[in-house]
Amino acid sequence: MSAFEMVVMIAAGALATQLTRWLPFLAFPTVEKTPKVITYLGKVLPACMWGLLIVYCFRTSDPLTGWHMAPELIAAGVVVALHVWKKNMSLSMIGGTVVYMLLIRTVFV
Repeated sequence: MSAFEMVVMIAAGALATQLTRWLPFLAFPTVEKTPKVITYLGKVLPACMWGLLIVYCFRTSDPLTGWHMAPELIAAGVVVALHVWKKNMSLSMIGGTVVYMLLIRTVFV
């Protein structure tokens, strides 16, 4: 890849990132009230993302082989426990990921 192509790709990435940051403010100026559908999506999408992450995490797990999904289930339990305890989505996901990676790299090799 040439230097020009790298610069173009970096510029395209930066433009796309900035566009996603500015577009909501351009689409919904402060003078107008936010549409109800956007408010609704803001309430339901976090739960939908949790469901999507659960499906993604367990999609390749096979309960009939090996450790019967033990690392996945233990890590999922850690995520739930952390979220109930601290109510912090980032901490829950990071904690579950760390526990899962430690389990598959050390205990369930």
